[in-house]
Amino acid sequence: MSLISAKGLSVRHGKNTVLQNVTLEISEGEILTIVGPNGSGKSTLLRALIGAVETFSGTIVRKPTLRIGYVPQKLHIDPTLPMSVARFLSLPTRQTAQAKHEALEQAGAGALADKQMADLSGGQFQRVLLARALLGKPDLLILDEATQGLDQPGSASFYRQIETLRSSLGCAVLMVSHELHVVMAASDRVICLNGHVCCEGAPEVVASAPEYRALFGSGTQGALALYRHDHDHHHHAHDHDHTDEDA
Repeated sequence: MSLISAKGLSVRHGKNTVLQNVTLEISEGEILTIVGPNGSGKSTLLRALIGAVETFSGTIVRKPTLRIGYVPQKLHIDPTLPMSVARFLSLPTRQTAQAKHEALEQAGAGALADKQMADLSGGQFQRVLLARALLGKPDLLILDEATQGLDQPGSASFYRQIETLRSSLGCAVLMVSHELHVVMAASDRVICLNGHVCCEGAPEVVASAPEYRALFGSGTQGALALYRHDHDHHHHAHDHDHTDEDA
């Protein structure tokens, strides 16, 4: 079953064509990653898919009951404002303590409920944003460069959490990222975007495609192998419960 299906999608900002003739489909339970250089239209594509940007041409069909959880790139909270994590999770809609507890546990942030938002490390903050996205029990989780500013172990740990969530909740995941080495290994399918779809397929296929290499060079293959090794090692260790890796 398709959650979102886009055909021949074009988006213009003024006279500039930002996206041209993009066709993609997101199926239930899959992890789809969109990679591309800066200015390639990645965030515009996400916004078009959720209906926040007007399309110039093409069609977008969403499953009628589709619930989307959105994890933004950044969220600025006034550091002088006293606000606990639990209070933050009840904005703008009041949530039960049980619902908040469950979402934090799922995001790997179970111990953070009483902490002040201003005191969280980068990795903890992103996990709280993830918990907030999970409160609505989404069929589709959308992450817009959600690990920007985290170090590599922090990013890898965050994406492992996403893989765990997909397994336990069965939700589909759509990610936009420039951290190729990390997301490639966590994805079922990758779309390489540069205003249009350059290539798509399984991570290994895309990583060796000439169009991909033209944009990113071939240096990410080694990183892909390195991540896989680290990833398998962690799976054996069942090391899924760190929230402090980049504190």
